[in-house]
Amino acid sequence: MDLAAVYSREIDGQTLTLVPSGWTYKRTFVLYDKETETLWYPDKKGLMGIQGVYFQRRLPEIKSKDTSWSRWKKVHPMSRLMK
Repeated sequence: MDLAAVYSREIDGQTLTLVPSGWTYKRTFVLYDKETETLWYPDKKGLMGIQGVYFQRRLPEIKSKDTSWSRWKKVHPMSRLMK
C-alpha cells in the first residue's frame, strides 16, 4: 500500500503550490493550489482537478521510492534536514 505519492506541480507553464484543503473525499485528503484555488483529488492517473480553474485537468504522478533517511543520506550526502 502506498502511503505517499509525488506529483508534478507544473501545468500550463505555471508552478502550483499544493497545500491541504482541509477536505476529504472517499477517505482521502483533497489538496488545493494557492494560485488558482483549484481542488485536487488523487486518482490512479495523478491529481485530478475536481473544482476550479483546472477542473478535469490532471497533474501527473512522478515515480518515486520510499526510503529511510540513512539510505537517502548515503546516496545524497549534501542533503540537510530542515527543522
